[in-house]
Amino acid sequence: MPRAHKRPKKATKKKKKRRAPARRSRSAAPRPLLAETRLLALARDIAHLPLPAAIDKLAAAWAPNAPLPGELAAAWTRSHGNKTAALALAYAREQVRFSLQEIVEALPAAKRDRNGAAAETLAWIMLAACEALAHEAPTAVPDRVRAILELSGYAASPS
Repeated sequence: MPRAHKRPKKATKKKKKRRAPARRSRSAAPRPLLAETRLLALARDIAHLPLPAAIDKLAAAWAPNAPLPGELAAAWTRSHGNKTAALALAYAREQVRFSLQEIVEALPAAKRDRNGAAAETLAWIMLAACEALAHEAPTAVPDRVRAILELSGYAASPS
């Protein structure tokens, strides 16, 4: 009987071991941006001030020649595409708004409820108004601060 032709054995390839994906080492937390640090300090500074003093402090921080507006604009630009940095800046700004809200909530009810807005809404509007001071002429800032206080019901309108 003729022998069946034996097939040659296929060369076996060595299986390559799959490497586990490289683990990312946890690095130190990113350094906070200067604008973030300034905003958090501002939130702490105004936390226990009366409303007129808090508005004055915010107005000084966002004055046309103050460093914060420029630093904040640069920080927002640098954080574009970096969700962590953008979130940190938003959080810091929200802390300023929240400190202002607590001040508004501590106002006597007659002053706080005069305009009918909720405390969080009023704090948001006052913070936005203070941020807008960076775009005003320096000579107009005192008038705008008075208007912000009138909006809050704290200062009487001029007769």
